[in-house]
Amino acid sequence: MSQTEDKLSWRGQDLHDNDGDKIGKIEEIYLDADTDQPEWALVHTGVFGTKQTFIPIRDASAGDTGPRVPFDKQTVKDAPKMDADGRLSQQEESDLYRHYGMDYSEARSDSGLPEGGATGDTDRDRGPEMGDANRDREYRGDETGRGVVGDDTSGPETDNAMTRSEEELSVGKRERETGRVRLRKHIVTQNVTESVPVSREEVRVEREPITDANRGAATTGGDLTEEEHEVTLRAEEAVVQKDVVPKERVRVDKDVVTDQQEVSEELRSEQIEVEGDGVSDVDRDRTDRDRTDRDRTDRDRTDRDRT
Repeated sequence: MSQTEDKLSWRGQDLHDNDGDKIGKIEEIYLDADTDQPEWALVHTGVFGTKQTFIPIRDASAGDTGPRVPFDKQTVKDAPKMDADGRLSQQEESDLYRHYGMDYSEARSDSGLPEGGATGDTDRDRGPEMGDANRDREYRGDETGRGVVGDDTSGPETDNAMTRSEEELSVGKRERETGRVRLRKHIVTQNVTESVPVSREEVRVEREPITDANRGAATTGGDLTEEEHEVTLRAEEAVVQKDVVPKERVRVDKDVVTDQQEVSEELRSEQIEVEGDGVSDVDRDRTDRDRTDRDRTDRDRTDRDRT
């Protein structure tokens, strides 16, 4: 397989940067108009893959995990955004080359198209002319061989149909950190006062007269002596002891709370109007309805903006 065929086979594969990080999925490969060599890759980028970015693949290589380009992901993210309409103008290519730090020749535009697409208004794309009266008007065929009805005045002719497109809103969700909660305990000191009943002994002196009943006990000693008698007194006192006692268990858990969040975005859509002679009343009425609906939408948007 040649290098050209190898790069053309990258369609649908994931493209990686010089660090091996995924950039996005390759949607299309664009060829150089002069050399027919793969020059650009149109890659879906962004969080939801809704953005399209042109990345040069002239120096790209096939890696173990897929194609790899010599640029970092941030450089690709900051690249100028171009419309993926099948053609890059000379100015657009110049801006892209300058962003990626590559040399660019302004001899002619190197813009290419996807393999098999038309390459512009060149001699090899032109068909036979249609007679003297219409010599300035070219006949061109599409890829199926059918002729084109009328001239495309706004760009390259394709076929006899015009494609109408519109934007659709793709809403996704992503998680972000809103805060952190931690458990931490510290020691708090407080004074506790309790009343404890305590008892003590006190001396009570009792005097009793000498009677016949106690006379014997009173005269057992000498007549006159010196004598001491000791009594031990006792008292209770409060004793404090502190014990560590577990009281409760505290933990942090998480609950999921679901809220409704409204997302508002303006979506653009293309409307096709039919003008000129030979237009049927049905087509003209539909064009008028489309124009009325578009005006009503513009008025509603203006009223919302004022509000």
